[in-house]
Amino acid sequence: MSVPYWRLSGFYLFYFATLGGFLPYWNLYLKHLGFDAVQIGNLSAVLVGTRIIAPNFWGWIADRTGRNLRLIRLTLFSSAMAFSWFLVARGYLGMAVCTFGFGAFWNASLPLFEAVTLENLGNDAHRYSRIRLWGSVGFILTVLGLGWWFDHRSFIQLPLFIITLLLLNWIVTLMLPRAAPRPAHVSTSGVLSVLKRPEVLAFLVVSMLLQAAHGPYYVFYSIYLQQLDYSAATTGSLWALGVFAEIILFIFMRPLLGRFSLRSILLWSLLLATARWLLIGCYAGNPIFLVSAQLLHAASFGSAHIAAIHLVQHYFGEQHLSKGQALYSSFSFGIGGMLGSLYSGYFWDVLGAAIIFAIAALLSFLAFVIACAGMRGSMAKSSQQG
Repeated sequence: MSVPYWRLSGFYLFYFATLGGFLPYWNLYLKHLGFDAVQIGNLSAVLVGTRIIAPNFWGWIADRTGRNLRLIRLTLFSSAMAFSWFLVARGYLGMAVCTFGFGAFWNASLPLFEAVTLENLGNDAHRYSRIRLWGSVGFILTVLGLGWWFDHRSFIQLPLFIITLLLLNWIVTLMLPRAAPRPAHVSTSGVLSVLKRPEVLAFLVVSMLLQAAHGPYYVFYSIYLQQLDYSAATTGSLWALGVFAEIILFIFMRPLLGRFSLRSILLWSLLLATARWLLIGCYAGNPIFLVSAQLLHAASFGSAHIAAIHLVQHYFGEQHLSKGQALYSSFSFGIGGMLGSLYSGYFWDVLGAAIIFAIAALLSFLAFVIACAGMRGSMAKSSQQG
């Protein structure tokens, strides 16, 4: 069976292009509307909090019906329609309701598509990073383009850009071939038995802590740089630099997966993430250290995510792949992301950036300790070394 490489890559291109418009600039948009740090943190927590429920709900339906692609199209189109309400919403409550509605659909599409990608790759799972890197390309193009745009235009136009990207993402899924439905899996005993394994529980806790550590970065990095008098274009360039480093890693990820165990890759990622948050918290005023910290995005997100995707496949197998991706997304980006948004939002103005990023570094190092002690059974390399 041939792999629809460019059509799979197209999904990641537009999905992460949307993220490139949302992640660096949405909280600046909220600040432009007059929301304070606590409100911005809470709204971010609402969005990532939907990742606790949405991926599991839609993943459960996917594994029962085998209709992943149809569900992806439904959730993407619905997310675009939900996001259109931001064009009229302004009050805190209205923004919270719109955020919840948008997140309930949008946060479901990526875990479902990760399962579709791995199913299409089959025994060529090592090619995942080469497909996923197009998401990083999309992120860079959007973040640089909008950085330049918002240095000359108002942030009030941001929702229109994001709606357009969401619709383009949906259109790409219409071009994917209709695969034969996977056999439906009704029994959940297999999933429960997987979750009882100590190394799986440790992996989920580690993923949660790592994403909680990313919370201040995702919520306040752009605001932090604005406070340090960096321009929107410079801020966008720094976001793009981190993702460019991620692309370079993805290009060379295949030999790394063949040479090192998934556990080793994850451990090194956690240590480098610890260093990254310390650099941002203590030396953001120094462009050299700030650039160095952004290059470490290749580890704190890039290699950690690739290792995690392969570990999910290793732990859950084909039968429970959608549920496994959903659980990983819920624990990491859901619970972890929500906790990161909340603690950074409530304490940003109280403790300051240096302490908040020090807490992020501490969480990453705690994840490293747990991975060392609890994931000793996760020594496997990627299932295919090519």
